[in-house]
Amino acid sequence: MKNVLVTGATSGIGLTIANKLHQSGVNVFGTSRFPEKYQHQFAFELLELDITSQESIQHCVATLSAKSVVLDALINNAGITINGSAEETSSALAYKQMDTNFWGAVNMTKAILPLMRAQQKGHIITIGSLAGLIGTPFQSYYSASKHALEGFFKSLRLEVKPFNIQVSVIEPGFFKTNLNQSFEYAQPTIAAYDKARTSAVSAFSSSIEKASSPDPVAEVAVRILGTPHPRFSYRVGLDAKMLPILQFFSYRFFEWGAAKTFGL
Repeated sequence: MKNVLVTGATSGIGLTIANKLHQSGVNVFGTSRFPEKYQHQFAFELLELDITSQESIQHCVATLSAKSVVLDALINNAGITINGSAEETSSALAYKQMDTNFWGAVNMTKAILPLMRAQQKGHIITIGSLAGLIGTPFQSYYSASKHALEGFFKSLRLEVKPFNIQVSVIEPGFFKTNLNQSFEYAQPTIAAYDKARTSAVSAFSSSIEKASSPDPVAEVAVRILGTPHPRFSYRVGLDAKMLPILQFFSYRFFEWGAAKTFGL
């Protein structure tokens, strides 16, 4: 039986992945900052983890190590989304975005790597985003965090290949989750951005609410785990496949498509 650690496993894409893996016979360890609050809701075990705390990361890995399991995969999913123009977003809020989405995944990965090197195998799967491929308006720091993950894990993939550690990034487009209900917003706002910001955030929320369930993302995660040598990039959803292609081949048409998508 495979053992997989999924960060941010109590809602959204993380929960869908954890459930799908559990249903397929995988021994899943999810994480939450408040595992006692959620444990009764799920069939898989929850470990305590604050992804922004190095002490919490080390404690989580130590708890996992004490169980004497071979960790077959780490799935980096935990993250937050901050909305607001680049100009409106304070440095403190921007740092919070990067500390969670980028440094959280990086530090968790670095804590797990010694285990995987010792056992000479493992998968590291990170949940990226369409925003990490094209950028999204009024989510500039969220986009920056997802772009940073792409670069980091592309490099890591080459570094750990000799240890039989596989590195992949799943890049979902819009899927129906509760992500828009947990948005954080930059304050104070600047009136000059009000119209465009309101339109973009509304379009983003509407796209999430009207989207299909994130089951395809979970199915890709299951497929990666069953592949000895998976590729690096897995784009999931029509928007995640088409918009980056438009961006590459015709930036003018891409901007038109992005404006339509984000209500600008």
